[in-house]
Amino acid sequence: MAIAILVITSSSFAQVDELTPEEQAYRDSITALNLENAAVANSQEAYNKGINLFSQKNYKAAITEFGKSIKFDPNFTAAYYNKGVAENEAELYKAAISTFSKLIELKSGYSKAYFQRGRAYQGLNNYLSAEKDYQQSIKLDASNPKAFYNYGTLKFLQQDYKGAISSFSKTITLDKENVNALNDRGSSYRMLGEYPKAIADYEAAIQKNPELAFVLNNIGTTKSKMKDYTGALAAFNRAISIDPNFHLAYNNRGVVQLNQGRLDDAIRDFKKALEVNPDYSAAAANLSAVYFKKKEYQKALDLAEKAIKVDKENAAAYVNRGNAKEMLRDMNGACEDWHTAKDLGSEGGKSYYAGNCGN
Repeated sequence: MAIAILVITSSSFAQVDELTPEEQAYRDSITALNLENAAVANSQEAYNKGINLFSQKNYKAAITEFGKSIKFDPNFTAAYYNKGVAENEAELYKAAISTFSKLIELKSGYSKAYFQRGRAYQGLNNYLSAEKDYQQSIKLDASNPKAFYNYGTLKFLQQDYKGAISSFSKTITLDKENVNALNDRGSSYRMLGEYPKAIADYEAAIQKNPELAFVLNNIGTTKSKMKDYTGALAAFNRAISIDPNFHLAYNNRGVVQLNQGRLDDAIRDFKKALEVNPDYSAAAANLSAVYFKKKEYQKALDLAEKAIKVDKENAAAYVNRGNAKEMLRDMNGACEDWHTAKDLGSEGGKSYYAGNCGN
């Protein structure tokens, strides 16, 4: 007898009722809402990880997490902002410009986005674009002292010292505790030769924070320009007591010692500067000058060569090496060095070359 085979399909057990268009739309909207909620949750999770990594200064890992956050939620403006800030901190300026440009497309009135994009442009030495962004940031929010401060640093770098003073003054008006603005306004006054105003700003900064070695160093260099060598030495001494590894202060104190004829003290300071920072060309050049004064010409030559090896545009080092070569009876070499110094803008090089080497 043939055996009948019964084939059963799933459709034999139950029939799914067809959904009305309204019911289908409702179900689709619930699915979309669930997906959207999951995306938002994933975005927030990645964002929080990014914030934590940023606080640990692990900027590249933070950038990755903020990128994930944006991928899950392309309209999450806070993720764009923090990704861009992390890129600035990591000195990935081109990436930061791209990130902030996208953020500005989403939120055109976001003053801090313009400020941060200005930072990125400034990091690339694109001063014109940076200036436009700082101006726009200030236009959108004139109460942000950081925008005025950065605009001031930009003006200083462009040697517009009066413009820098104006911006730093606005910073100080908005943030009276901003010691960096006080210091930098002081440096702007110093560049204009207004030394008493510079000292006043530096000292105001020190009153707010007596532990600022770099401000004390600025006081020292300014008082040295005013030929107040006692005051200059006192400032350098205080700076070094705060930071025993402050090579700039050792070098600058050495210059004062040299100017006052204390050659052995100057040698100790310049050697200490080089001990702290072996690649500090200025200290090597200054040490060369001291040895020349002591008539130790080979040492003067060796130190000048060290300075030039580190910085091929150190005009003073070429002058010093030329002087040493002259005393070591190498006039051709001396003239070559003085000529190089002259081309680098050294008045000393120009004078030595004209007086000893002809046209």
